[in-house]
Amino acid sequence: MSFEQAYNKYYKVLLAIPIILIIIALSLIISKYVETGEFINKDVSLKGGVSATVYTDKIVDLNQLKSAIPGDSLTRKLTDFSTGKQLGILIEASDVKSDDLKKILEKELSLTLTEENYSIEETGSSLGKSFYKELITAIIFAFIFMAVVVFITFKNFIPSIAVIQAGFTDIVVTLAIVNLIGMKISSAGIVAFLMVLGYSIDTDILLTTRILKRQERGVFYERMISSIKTGLTMTGTTFVALLAGYIISFSEIIREMFLIILISIVIDIIATYCGNAAILKWYCDKKGIKWSCLKYLKNGESFFYYY
Repeated sequence: MSFEQAYNKYYKVLLAIPIILIIIALSLIISKYVETGEFINKDVSLKGGVSATVYTDKIVDLNQLKSAIPGDSLTRKLTDFSTGKQLGILIEASDVKSDDLKKILEKELSLTLTEENYSIEETGSSLGKSFYKELITAIIFAFIFMAVVVFITFKNFIPSIAVIQAGFTDIVVTLAIVNLIGMKISSAGIVAFLMVLGYSIDTDILLTTRILKRQERGVFYERMISSIKTGLTMTGTTFVALLAGYIISFSEIIREMFLIILISIVIDIIATYCGNAAILKWYCDKKGIKWSCLKYLKNGESFFYYY
């Protein structure tokens, strides 16, 4: 059985894959909300707390330092981008006051902290919550406006819903995976989810446009394969570039954003070519759009048999 025949026969089974992923992801997200009251693991920039930077090249056991800070905290090294040399240490804590944190750091690092080697910022819980609410609102409005543009573009309910479900799948499943691996999301992470929404729609618009709106030669299967080749080329080059950036980058913010987008790219392949493509196949069948054709010769002339 060829790939074409297998897809034509089992495309509804492929459609079940993103549906199952959405159900599992929503279950995990709702479960987390019931347990913690939050959909994500927030860092200090979203939850509120103290962010301190100690400028030192002294090698420090970050796990030991973290255990000495009461409550929820995060410690990481600051390194030079080109050489990888340690420049300092960043400490984020949400359950300690700035003066108490300074005393703990001086004791654990055996340093006298001054304005020259130490800086600290405090984010109020109300400010963090307000910022978090604004970012979530931005994502919701971006999704709504994206849906409006898609409906205007295709002027048809089913293909538009197919595009929207793919974007929804990318966001929800990526968020569930991020929660599972215990990543704390900063304001930069929320921005990364906005980028996920924008990027995920590219391959779906490409697929839907090439199948339904292009007046080029070929029928559904030929157009779908053409779209998949182009889309996977785009996805592959983006994945390799982001993976390289994630590996060589010393910035935790950049690594956080890149990791979120890398996860979403893998999910987008499933959402687009198992979900969106299968919905379009079902839609084309209902509309009587030809699936494929076989070429044969009769009296030296070419004929096409559509099925």
